[in-house]
Amino acid sequence: MTLADRKILLIVAGGIAAYKSLELVRRLRERGATVRAVLTRAGAEFVTPLSLGALSGDKVYQSLFDLTDEAEMGHIELSRDADLLVVAPATADLLAKMAGGHADDLASTVLLATDKTVLVAPAMNVRMWEHAATRRNVAALAADGIAFVGPNAGDMACGEFGPGRMAEPAEIVAAIAALLAPAGQALAGRHVLVTSGPTHEPIDPVRYIANRSSGRQGHAIAAAAAAAGARVTLISGPVTIPDPAGVTTIHVETAREMLAAAEAALPADIAICAAAVADWHVVGAGAEKIKKDASGTVPAFELAENPDILATLSRHPGARPRLVVGFAAETSKVVERATAKLARKGCDLVVANDVSPASGVMGGADNTVHLVFPGHVEDWPKMGKTDVARRLVARIAELIEERDS
Repeated sequence: MTLADRKILLIVAGGIAAYKSLELVRRLRERGATVRAVLTRAGAEFVTPLSLGALSGDKVYQSLFDLTDEAEMGHIELSRDADLLVVAPATADLLAKMAGGHADDLASTVLLATDKTVLVAPAMNVRMWEHAATRRNVAALAADGIAFVGPNAGDMACGEFGPGRMAEPAEIVAAIAALLAPAGQALAGRHVLVTSGPTHEPIDPVRYIANRSSGRQGHAIAAAAAAAGARVTLISGPVTIPDPAGVTTIHVETAREMLAAAEAALPADIAICAAAVADWHVVGAGAEKIKKDASGTVPAFELAENPDILATLSRHPGARPRLVVGFAAETSKVVERATAKLARKGCDLVVANDVSPASGVMGGADNTVHLVFPGHVEDWPKMGKTDVARRLVARIAELIEERDS
């Protein structure tokens, strides 16, 4: 994993996790990267400029109004001289500044002035991470194209437990490599079809059958495939998250609409069926809102099975994608049931995950997946859905290359 001749601008904000930034600098330089550091005033309460400077082998930048720095380089050039900007740790305060477009110190000004990719590694108390304001800021930054690594769940310095721990230096280095490595265009020239989100099957004009899928994982996969150079068609059920940039998104509501859109998008080199499609729809859905009967009679609905999108694409008679990837969302016996699904659907690979309420996957930011192939299983550690997407796309690129050869 070489980063030779790559220039990293590391922004270290204030938080106990700042000590990990020293290890991050060391690991980056081991891989050949050049590292410059920006240290916020709060960050300097946790690590010293001397430590960062000794490990990076360069000056540490701290003040927006340093006359020497502005004369010799300036914050504009500092922000654009790097190949990648990394914020580690990224505090709730700095994320809020980034989301709001503030520029009242060197770190926030550099981040606003840059034209390069930005990777952030959040670190904060679990309540701060889960606060509605932080969630809004994170969603806004993701929509703006900011890349995230972590946070991880675990014990906090404050004594609490939960998501908010900064990703480990090795994880951040891997995320940096994924963003900068030449293999980032590993799917150039490929057409990738992705389904994402839930489907809504109408009961009447105001009610429907659905599930708790947020679409975050499927949308992240579509974005990662586009970043890898692919032409991406995303077929999305009803979600509240924004369409990924650089992706052709087709919005549908029902399973039957999703299948029709998927077949219309063929031919494709790769199909990734990440949508949580409803298994059934209501026969003869009401044209008007169904009202309560005065007698208290509960209405009975006849259900019919929805089309199987994964099986249809896997066995398509004229335009089967060369690689078909399915998802198995299970609440128990995850790998066992995914293995059975692999054989039943005829796809090449099933990505299995535990979506039981305790897992927090449905609607959450993290995922733990198992890649189920014919004859073997790859178990991946828990990571953010964006990281799962990047790693999955890289794995798919390897598989399609193997088929080419």
